Amino acid sequence: MTGRRPIRSTPPGGPRGRLRATRTGVLSAGALVACAALAAGCGVVPGATGGSGDDPITVMTWAPQDTGATNKPGMPALARAYARSINAQGGLAGRKLNVLTCNDHNDSVAAAKCARRAVKENAVAVVGSYSQYADSFFPVLEGARIPYIGGYGLTNTEFTSPLSYPVNGGQPALLAGLGSALAGSCGPVTLVRPDTIAGDQLSALLDSGLASGGHERSHDQRAAEDATAYDDQAERALARDGGGPAEPGCVVPVLGDRTGTFMDSFRRARGDRADVRTATVLGSVDQTTINASGGASGPYEGAYVTGWYPAVSDPAWDGLKRLIKDQAFGDNDVDPADAGVQTTWIAYTVLKQVVESLGDGEVSSDTVRRALDDGPEVGTGGLTPGLRWTFADKLASVGFPRLVNADVTLQVVREGRLVSARDGAVDTTRTLQNADVA
Repeated sequence: MTGRRPIRSTPPGGPRGRLRATRTGVLSAGALVACAALAAGCGVVPGATGGSGDDPITVMTWAPQDTGATNKPGMPALARAYARSINAQGGLAGRKLNVLTCNDHNDSVAAAKCARRAVKENAVAVVGSYSQYADSFFPVLEGARIPYIGGYGLTNTEFTSPLSYPVNGGQPALLAGLGSALAGSCGPVTLVRPDTIAGDQLSALLDSGLASGGHERSHDQRAAEDATAYDDQAERALARDGGGPAEPGCVVPVLGDRTGTFMDSFRRARGDRADVRTATVLGSVDQTTINASGGASGPYEGAYVTGWYPAVSDPAWDGLKRLIKDQAFGDNDVDPADAGVQTTWIAYTVLKQVVESLGDGEVSSDTVRRALDDGPEVGTGGLTPGLRWTFADKLASVGFPRLVNADVTLQVVREGRLVSARDGAVDTTRTLQNADVA
């Protein structure tokens, strides 16, 4: 994949908070230290999770399902398919991989329950998961020293917790990259985003990218994340556009699964006003969404979309596609173009390499965490840069000590297809360093 840094390892076959080290993050880190010294008081024995020898390796993957807001059923479904595949090949480093799944229901209480179950079931890691309730689940994981590998990047804590090992730049990188792409081609920019804790961070991130291109700030427009129509929001967004054809306004809906609902309302409100453009981020739109909205004749035609990874047509995804064909055929939840499925695949790629690096030794939450902290750079076959997590990286000074992959790809909808708009990836590190996220 051109434009990416060299990969040293070989892959297997196949966020109301602001972006800074929040009080919760600090307290959670403190809880981690306290638990290290007073393990019994935290209800767990350090290093007791996992197993050695031929014991199964237990991990958990969680995501919201069957809710009125964003759902990511493909993530746990992919995790189960991965376990079937790896166990059919003799297991993970010779041990059976036991994957637990959990529905966080887009609810803070349920998210904490998922984390407590991971502790109870002696999971060595939570892998490839999605939840906007980091304040609920991270203290539980930190108290038990269970690493969180490859979360979706929704929250501040995913980029501050010492137990977090993100594989992408989350919403920070996506929004910063999108702002940079729009700065030179848009008049007024309106961000339509969820009125949630996770949504509160998005405006500053988009604005950091716009500012990098000399553009004024966006208008921050809140919306319910579970609405069944967005007619009022669409009309308000259009009313703010005053650029005209020479300087078209841009509307940026970032509403997760409800982005398609907004776009239906927006299409009706916009009518023949082709001068107003749209743009969004992967995770709020994918090829399936584009197809369902009318393809080339739909509202996404010409829209810019930023993603973390190469387009699904890239050969680097062949291993994921084989897995889906062999182990998840017929399961419509498992779409290789879904950013959640892709993130889960990469997260299990990381897990596999880490466990294999332990050889015949004990596989526990502690040994997995130490291998992640002290081991060599992890490769993902060109899907990301080489991954290695430290607290001395470039973005630590602006509150992102665990954000080690700030690359984004720029895609565009042309003739109803989501295709690459430029070769390779764009590193948003410098843009994020200049972001006003205090």
